[in-house]
Amino acid sequence: MAKPAKSKPKTRLSPAEKARIAELFDRFEAHESDPRTELSYDSPYTLVVAVALSAQATDVSVNKATDRLFKVADTPQAMLALGEEGLKPFISSIGLYNSKAKNVIALSRILIEQYGGEVPLERAKLQALPGVGRKTASVVLNELRVEPAIAVDTHVFRVSHRLGLSKGKTPDQVEADLMAIVPAPYQTRAHHWLILHGRYVCVARRPKCADCEVADLCPSRHLFVP
Repeated sequence: MAKPAKSKPKTRLSPAEKARIAELFDRFEAHESDPRTELSYDSPYTLVVAVALSAQATDVSVNKATDRLFKVADTPQAMLALGEEGLKPFISSIGLYNSKAKNVIALSRILIEQYGGEVPLERAKLQALPGVGRKTASVVLNELRVEPAIAVDTHVFRVSHRLGLSKGKTPDQVEADLMAIVPAPYQTRAHHWLILHGRYVCVARRPKCADCEVADLCPSRHLFVP
């Protein structure tokens, strides 16, 4: 199957547009210098599990489940001992919990058998784990500050379009655009800034433009403010 074509990244920006984008991220940094995931974790392993569980689920619902789960199983060895059927009751409130339980147990086994129980912080190895695709790997590598990466979820997709950072029609296209135009010093944090901005300010139906620190830099503001 042919891979979908990616949009051509915006590599040729006018000086004015470069300045606007730099100012956007300057303000995000001024508002929150070290943005982090809202998922609860205390190790690379629990981060991988939490992010894998968060697909098509809210961080709040995942945290409620993992608060109980990680007290019982916060290592690959403990998770494998818990087993698929033992894991399901802890995550049954999360969507797709049957397939997620299968993947978490499978990836835990692989970590033990191939990596000595440690999470390999290399993209190719992470993405090879069951239930860990490109997006999950990007979140993990970015959160741990291992690799500049911008995982595109529904919030990042929406905010990127509203702020005029991308016209991409797919998450991969938006990711390519963002990685091409976000200033290098901000690439390990842009993912979280855009997510948090979309989650709390630039919300889907009624964006809170009056509370937005970058409203004057937003080309879409006129769509929501009379």
